[in-house]
Amino acid sequence: MSTHFSEQELLRREKLKEFKALGINPYPPESWEITSNASVIHSQFDQLNAETGSGKILSLAGRIMGVRDMGKASFAVLQDDHGKVQLYVRRDDICPGEDKALYDQVWKKLLDIGDIIGIRGFVFKTKKGEISVHVKELKLLAKSLKPLPVVKEKEGEVFDEVTDPEFRYRQRYADMVINPHVREVFVKRTRMMDSIRSFLNGHGALEVETPVLQNIPGGAAARPFVTHHNALDIPFYLRIANELYLKRLVVGGFNWVYEFSRNFRNEGMDRTHNPEFTVLEFYTAYKDYLWMMDTTEALFEKMALDVNGTTDLKAGERTVSLKPPYKRISICDAIAEHTGFDVVAMDEAALRDVCRQLKVPVDNTMGRGKLIDEIFGECCEDKYIQPTFITDHPIEMSPLTKKHRSQAGLVERFELVINGKEIANAYSELNDPVDQRERFEEQLMLKERGDEEAMFIDYDFLRALEYGMPPASGIGIGIDRVCMLLTGQPSIQDVLFFPQMRPEHRE
Repeated sequence: MSTHFSEQELLRREKLKEFKALGINPYPPESWEITSNASVIHSQFDQLNAETGSGKILSLAGRIMGVRDMGKASFAVLQDDHGKVQLYVRRDDICPGEDKALYDQVWKKLLDIGDIIGIRGFVFKTKKGEISVHVKELKLLAKSLKPLPVVKEKEGEVFDEVTDPEFRYRQRYADMVINPHVREVFVKRTRMMDSIRSFLNGHGALEVETPVLQNIPGGAAARPFVTHHNALDIPFYLRIANELYLKRLVVGGFNWVYEFSRNFRNEGMDRTHNPEFTVLEFYTAYKDYLWMMDTTEALFEKMALDVNGTTDLKAGERTVSLKPPYKRISICDAIAEHTGFDVVAMDEAALRDVCRQLKVPVDNTMGRGKLIDEIFGECCEDKYIQPTFITDHPIEMSPLTKKHRSQAGLVERFELVINGKEIANAYSELNDPVDQRERFEEQLMLKERGDEEAMFIDYDFLRALEYGMPPASGIGIGIDRVCMLLTGQPSIQDVLFFPQMRPEHRE
């Protein structure tokens, strides 16, 4: 990042010096009491206007986003965390005595768009009928040294809107100032997570925390980030999943636990993948994946209603309905439906031939399970727009999942696909320690073949299972992808405050 200042930045630094020369602290230490905001002023204008006659004075704070100088008076736009409101600033009001320096030198010459001010005044309507605040007192609370990109609005149209992703994601703080609608995405994200907590807590679940630094990166097939613990002089991994720790808690006697898990995977980045992401996982004793499908439907319906007031969502040009029930189809039937190949009984060699015919990219490290997963991902997944449970996966794909109760070679697992993307992954959890050990050993053989995403063997987890884990069902839900769905955002970067990016070049 260059330390070269633009002409505007140099000018603002000169103004900073002038403020100090006038004895005005451009970053005062005192608090500023806020008694109202832009949204309240617009929604409750009649009541506030009626109270003005009895001396009602409101106190606001926010950024200057526009100024129209009219000589001894001017109009300005103040933006706070609830919206925008027009200000009317008259010289004789804020400088009632002979000294007019506060208006002539400060308001007209030294204040800039982007500066943060506090004002006190009363509401009124202009001759054109625009709701405004007549300013009686004004104070600088923070001088802005870097000019904001100018976005202009006229008659409902927006001009020079800042849409460059490089700027918006890297300088999210500025993005949210000049594109205040962006903040609503993150308000909805919090509302979504509150809805989930309400649902789970209402069913008696317990929110817990498990380690982010792990000596075994377990619970998923993914490439981990590696770090080093100096005191212990051993490698540690940033967690790729919290599954094995939550199941340890089920062993310990907690029948329903959940965690919003910050996970890290050292893999690719695209519109639906970020190396740091959030997953909700919960595990419930004495339940299976059929119960989990019903529960997932109820949870997604509640989220949609709590966040948007409807179960119908816009996904680009499409409408997606989160109203239950959702379609259910096995992964092998889905592949047969969209490719014409019945892969249920195929061995690895046959699957490689299918991949060749379908032009699905594969490599020699991939075993039977991953080949089937690649076929589904490349040829089928994007076909499922409405919520669909893709069920009953081959055993090779799912080393932590209980074998199917009636179909040999399959496990009791489902993935929830919405708008062509996997949103959730769930199992009837494997609680047989002997079977689990054998599955881990198969994963170890895949790792020896070069599969960097194959699972490690977690011997402590095996020990926990040997004490006995009740039958259970668990699920992982991609919070970022659900947020994309509920807010209509096309990219995962749009629902993360600060997505990972390459470092800026520094001179």
